[in-house]
Formats: sequence, structure tokens, C-alpha cells
Amino acid sequence: MSPAAALFMPDAPLRLVGGRAKGDGRIVFPHPGTDDFEAVALSPTGTLWSYTIQRFRPKTPPYAGPEEFTPWALGYVDLPGEVIVQARLVNVAFADIRIGMPLALTKVALDAAADDPLWLPAFAPLEQAA
Repeated sequence: MSPAAALFMPDAPLRLVGGRAKGDGRIVFPHPGTDDFEAVALSPTGTLWSYTIQRFRPKTPPYAGPEEFTPWALGYVDLPGEVIVQARLVNVAFADIRIGMPLALTKVALDAAADDPLWLPAFAPLEQAA
């Protein structure tokens, strides 16, 4: 299983895999893959806590996407009562992004032109995600 595949629950509907600490119940993302944490499906909806616009191609490594770079929005999404996760923001114009906006989980290909794309977590405005 690829590292990115381990970010998503294996069954439908689309959910992220978090880890709940067996000792104190604290939830983390991504699941650390240790016996101290049990897998937990995270909420598919949340609110935007903070964001930035990535306007330049990241260094390689670790970035393994296409050479042709298109800016993207990157947000911290608060999954209420669980954890804040970092993910791409999609299906929204940069000028329309607002702190506190309701979001729903989706996924985005790192390189849409790849034969077998690497799928990453993303969030879209709640009314557009369905």
C-alpha cells in the first residue's frame, strides 16, 4: 500500500484514516501506524481554520509532481472534536476562500496527467463537494 493510500479508509464512503491514542483518546492525522493508536474514520466535513496559496513549485525531493506547476490553495481544516488536517482546497477561486467556510472531503490527483495518479486529500466548499 502506498503512503498516500494509507491516508484514506479502505471502504466507501471517502474518509480519512486518523489514529486514536489508546492511552488518552487523542486523535492525530495521519495515523502513525503504531500499536499505540487505533484506526478511526475522521469526519468528512469541517471548517477552514487557516490557508495559504502555494504559488511556486516545491523542491524535489520531496515533491514528485509535474514540472509544469499550477498554484494551489492549501488549508488547515478543523474536523470538529477530532483534529485539524492539512489538505489542498479545490473547486473554489482563491478570492472566494474564507476562514470558517464549511468544507467537505474529496481527493485530488497530484499529477492529473499521470497514468496511475497519486491521490491526495482535498477539501471543497460543502455545497460543491456532492
